[in-house]
Amino acid sequence: MNLFVNLFDRFDRLDTRMNHWLVAHSIPLLRIGMGIVFLVFGALKFFPGISPIEDLATRTTQVLTFGILSGHSAMNFVAGLECLIGLSFLTGRFLRVGVWLMAAQMIGAMSPLVLFPYELFHSPFPAPTLAAQYIIKDIILVAAGMVIASTWTGARIVAEPKSFRNSLGKPVPKVQRSLQPSLQDQTTY
Repeated sequence: MNLFVNLFDRFDRLDTRMNHWLVAHSIPLLRIGMGIVFLVFGALKFFPGISPIEDLATRTTQVLTFGILSGHSAMNFVAGLECLIGLSFLTGRFLRVGVWLMAAQMIGAMSPLVLFPYELFHSPFPAPTLAAQYIIKDIILVAAGMVIASTWTGARIVAEPKSFRNSLGKPVPKVQRSLQPSLQDQTTY
């Protein structure tokens, strides 16, 4: 029994160290990971026939731009936009612009769910097609973008380690807001 308690205590210390590491590195890793995803998926769209969503993305862009962009120019627009977002996230430069571009891009990327629902859910049961699944997974990108966007207003993850044993079975803690207004909030215009 003593061996079990000793192993559990060692795991608890490891868990606490991992928590500190995650607090320090998770948001930058999330930003870089998203940058890679946007850059790679954007670059694929520059080459006709490679992106599995090419036809749907082209038609969606054509509808959303009222026919101003169509065919390969529509795909080049989407590809360039995604590459700009990716570079912004990878470098951390112009991050606010990158997140706003991502918000606009995500509206466009998810709009086929409204524009072409019968193509995306055409089985006897309303099960999503592969293209619909490709689009629906963007919900995760939106949530990750929101986390990254929160950092430019000063949001930070703070480590408040609790032992593994004490945290088992407890709900996820709620986000805490600072009770102290920031200096910027106190400034009058």
